[in-house]
Amino acid sequence: MATLKVNNRALEVDSRPDRTLADVLRNDLGLIGVRVSCSEGECGSCTVLVDGEPHTSCLMLVNQAEGHEITTIEGIGTTDDLHPIQQAFVEEQGFQCAFCTPGFILSAKAFLAENPNPTADEAAVAMSGNICRCGAYPYIVRSVLNAAEKLRNEAGTQAAE
Repeated sequence: MATLKVNNRALEVDSRPDRTLADVLRNDLGLIGVRVSCSEGECGSCTVLVDGEPHTSCLMLVNQAEGHEITTIEGIGTTDDLHPIQQAFVEEQGFQCAFCTPGFILSAKAFLAENPNPTADEAAVAMSGNICRCGAYPYIVRSVLNAAEKLRNEAGTQAAE
């Protein structure tokens, strides 16, 4: 058994050495926002944040995640209170089938934490580790830019309070 800190909760999980983080998150913990498509770390659909950095969870063994803070899409907002990045993806239609969207949102969250005022080109490069089979890339870049503005506005409002 291993203890994982997932979305600010300590959870006991089966830590057989052959289990991937994606498998444990989806199948044991029911966090179905972690999508597995290629199982080779190429598409980014299984992206989660590990200590704030994006990682493809299909390539990470569960034991490697022990002692680290893991954030999935379920950990950043709720249906009733979307995170600003989630809201931006809705507003800009940064999804088609939405299968890849959780990975894009988490990649965007890490990117915007490092670069809160990106250009469109910077946003496109930052999202290049994720694949959208529907081709929604222009909408995804607009979503990231909209999210950056939302986060800057939110930070300004908090500073003023």
